[in-house]
Amino acid sequence: MTSPAKSQERNPDWWRSAVVFQIYPRSFADHNGDGTGDVRGIIDRLPHLVDLGVDAVWVSPWYPSPLADGGYDVSDYRDIHPDFGTLADADAFIARAHEFGLRVLIDLVPNHCSDEHPWFQAALAAGPGSPERDLFWFRDGRGDNGELPPNDWQAMFGGPAWERVIGADGRPEQWYLHLFDVRQPDWNWANPRVADEFDDILRFWFDRGIDGFRIDVADSMAKDPELPNVADGVSNLSKHVGNPLWDRPDLETIHRRWRGVADEYAESARGPRVFVSEAYLPSDRVTNYVTQGRLHTTFNFDALLCEWTAESQRNVIDLSLRSHRAVGAPCTWVLANHDNVRVATRYGKAITGMPYGPDGVEPDARRHDDE
Repeated sequence: MTSPAKSQERNPDWWRSAVVFQIYPRSFADHNGDGTGDVRGIIDRLPHLVDLGVDAVWVSPWYPSPLADGGYDVSDYRDIHPDFGTLADADAFIARAHEFGLRVLIDLVPNHCSDEHPWFQAALAAGPGSPERDLFWFRDGRGDNGELPPNDWQAMFGGPAWERVIGADGRPEQWYLHLFDVRQPDWNWANPRVADEFDDILRFWFDRGIDGFRIDVADSMAKDPELPNVADGVSNLSKHVGNPLWDRPDLETIHRRWRGVADEYAESARGPRVFVSEAYLPSDRVTNYVTQGRLHTTFNFDALLCEWTAESQRNVIDLSLRSHRAVGAPCTWVLANHDNVRVATRYGKAITGMPYGPDGVEPDARRHDDE
């Protein structure tokens, strides 16, 4: 069987027009019959993906993880979860996909790790002021006894973005930052050791043959080191311009460093490795991420967030093409992903520009007939 993607195999710009199929490994296909999807199951289904005419597959996190956040809490970036198989299985999948002419992208989760990651466990054990703690955002609390979080930042999953730890003596001590779940401590990208570690992680997977990474929350690694409160009661989750922890100028250095690692492989047999940014930002801001020498392409979520009307869709298309053309980047079209309710449900509602669910609004079954 020959994939249409075979004709793109030597095309260094394949990513500009590729159709990419997302795979959540836990639920995609179960090869060994234990009730959990696995890498061998993905291999079994590759011919079906070829029949669909896709050019690439994006595998959601397959790393070892306690699964506090569906695998986006990574405890080891250089292995795969034993539920999914082994590194040898991953190698076999990459090789088989390439035989079909399919590119392979996997998730990179650089903002945070699992609280079971060895480096975070070492940070907890090392105590305040240690080099181990500087790899994360540990800070003393406010108040007479440090009983208040260091600032007013809120977590994406609710509540304060800070969690207080208990010291070896059983007493409460410092707090650590977790922009997402409490079991997902944020890396401190101002520490050079963190940047070096992720360079090595990129090369580990590039050397195993993957063609690129989808970067989870690519707008979140850099934080204002002064840790200011968010002024005037505006939530830090709003991603407003000047936000202390979203879309900060420091991100450009990180992105360009990654691009430099990817470009090391430009002359390899499979051509350049690529990055896809995930950042929920307006088109005129997210396109900064795909300027020359930065990342290759980025999800364009405007198409997912807008209403299912001709006027709304046309406005998004015009704006997206204009903003991406200004930086010479291809525009992507994203209608769904794992963070949102399914397309039929979303577009079946009376108010269709409501991507996150459930919200208690029942879809209109009649609208499904038009899809």
